[in-house]
Amino acid sequence: MKAVVAQFGKVAIADIERLSLPSGHVRIRTEYSAISPGTEMSMIKNSKEQQIVIGYSAVGIVVELGDQVTGLKVGQRVACYGAPYVRHAEELVVPSNLTATVPDHVSPEEAAFAGLGAIAIHALRIADLRFGESAVVVGLGILGQIIAQISSAAANQVLGLDLNRDRVLQMRQHIDHVYNNQEELEKQILVTTGGYGADSVILCAGGPGETLINSALKWIRDKGKVVVVGDLTMNFSRELMFGKEAQVLISRAGGPGRYDRGYEFDNKDYPMGFVRWTEGRNVAEYIRLLAEERLAIQPLISRIVPLDNAVEAYEQYGPSSTIMGTVFKYDM
Repeated sequence: MKAVVAQFGKVAIADIERLSLPSGHVRIRTEYSAISPGTEMSMIKNSKEQQIVIGYSAVGIVVELGDQVTGLKVGQRVACYGAPYVRHAEELVVPSNLTATVPDHVSPEEAAFAGLGAIAIHALRIADLRFGESAVVVGLGILGQIIAQISSAAANQVLGLDLNRDRVLQMRQHIDHVYNNQEELEKQILVTTGGYGADSVILCAGGPGETLINSALKWIRDKGKVVVVGDLTMNFSRELMFGKEAQVLISRAGGPGRYDRGYEFDNKDYPMGFVRWTEGRNVAEYIRLLAEERLAIQPLISRIVPLDNAVEAYEQYGPSSTIMGTVFKYDM
């Protein structure tokens, strides 16, 4: 079957072997899979001699159930998240813990972003924002846009910053206070928070982090939080952090269970009484938000590309790219 692979810093389409179906897993015929630009471009850049299959967010139709799978049936559409199980490939074998049923009225193209949706939701859980509290989202690529929309839907006061004017204009369809100028943002933070500072700053940008994290520490209130979601270097001022007894936190992927072989491959769910929100439950929550029309992902989809054109799709990402969301379409 066809899949998107990276090797020696380049992308290609390759034929890979069909996987066996372990207990607790489901076999899915892929309909759409979504690119996560930050993670995937980094994987491509760092790829060496060993060929790796990339991607981690998709939607498709269940075609086979492994032993001990409950709550799913053949023919259902499901969203799924999490490498190495979910990939840009024609067929997927995924632990049922990492899937969520997609209602018929939900666009499968939007459901394909379930991985980014789970990551966005987990970042907001790490920020621990309560009703009416304020958040500043920095970096308004597709992940930052989803975080800002969800936070606004949860009745937080949301502000945004991105140097890309097109992204700012896109975000203004959902929240009022979005800027491509840091000084304007800082003035509005004071107005919105009555001079106290934001409850949390969520950083979705990548690269050198010292200037950005130090700025975020100035924007938050006393004992506020800075949540790092993007691939930022972690250099910042201890003095600024100490002065506010601030928390600088990392948001790890889509939530509890990620990278735990017991939860993922062995499909052993965590009891809800002990772990309320797992990565699988966050995927389901993203689908619920789509189903209730609390999120608008369709305007963020810049293009739907046949899988065979994947190489060209990645080539169009770059420092000056205005592309927001890319979805691969598979032969139905």
